[in-house]
Amino acid sequence: MRRRTPFMLTLLTLALLTACTGKPGDTTPQPEQPPAPHVETPPTEQPKYAYTAPFTGLGSPVKLEQRPIMVMINNAPAARPQSGLNQADLVYEVLAEGEMTRFLAVFHSQRPDVIGPVRSIRQYFIEIGVGLDAVLVHAGGSPEALATLARSDYSHLDEIPNGRYFWRETFRNPPHNLYTKPDLIEQAIRDKGMRTNSDLPRMSFLPADAEITGGEPASQIDITFHRLNKAAFQYDNEKKKYLRLTDGKPHLDLTTGEQLSATNVLVIAARHRVLDKEGRRQVDVVGPGDGYLFEQGMARKIKWKRQGGIIRAYEDAAMTKELPLLPGNTWVEIVPNAPSLSHYVKYQ
Repeated sequence: MRRRTPFMLTLLTLALLTACTGKPGDTTPQPEQPPAPHVETPPTEQPKYAYTAPFTGLGSPVKLEQRPIMVMINNAPAARPQSGLNQADLVYEVLAEGEMTRFLAVFHSQRPDVIGPVRSIRQYFIEIGVGLDAVLVHAGGSPEALATLARSDYSHLDEIPNGRYFWRETFRNPPHNLYTKPDLIEQAIRDKGMRTNSDLPRMSFLPADAEITGGEPASQIDITFHRLNKAAFQYDNEKKKYLRLTDGKPHLDLTTGEQLSATNVLVIAARHRVLDKEGRRQVDVVGPGDGYLFEQGMARKIKWKRQGGIIRAYEDAAMTKELPLLPGNTWVEIVPNAPSLSHYVKYQ
């Protein structure tokens, strides 16, 4: 028994080594596992389009040759929030009567589900719309405007004799409850044999990556049409847009719930004259005059005039150097020129 003890110890030692190393006497180092390869995510490329929308300068998958539609939209407190304004390529805001403004919403590259509330037309609304070769959509109008439409061949759709292309909602009281939509307007255009294609006026746009460097900081724009009618725009650096406020509150779209916004805000001072006891006005939308162009949180003093159907901004007094706009939608705010532009518009 004494002779077998060393042998048993040797076997026990080998068993322990085998359990620890897997193979007795194997001292070869195990190769390290290579790290997982780093895969870089390529930057998201913006889609490239073959065409450009005439009134926004943004890319379009199709060539947009159809006539624009300009709808007169109510801005009385009882009509807010409206529907469709956030999908208009151009919005003109101008006083009607009662110190209240009206929106002239130009639809071309986008199709909102609902547009309204629709209201009546004025002579200077017609002038703006005809310059764009737009089909004018309204509900009645001033005597002067209706007389102009009656003796002209301007394409327009008046709700009063054409109610089947509109409807009234029950959640609002008349006259703030009249609505329409692109499908109904286009059906009316076909039914009435209106011209559908257009040689559209051209607007000038900067490259998509352009940065505005000139001017003064203007992250807040305040426009006072009347002490009871105040508008504002606040610049959002992330969205690269001015967000609209009315009477100090975000101005929303009823259908989408989105706050209204604009890439370009052009404020112009124009001659205004009250015509009658109802407060109807005559407004000069031809120019020339003074104004401001607000883009990317900056303000530039400009001259303006309507040229080639479009109200345009110029950087020089002779109005030979047009200021191109940033690609995106544009709001044109038309204020009286008396007593002064600065009386109605302030920014910081």
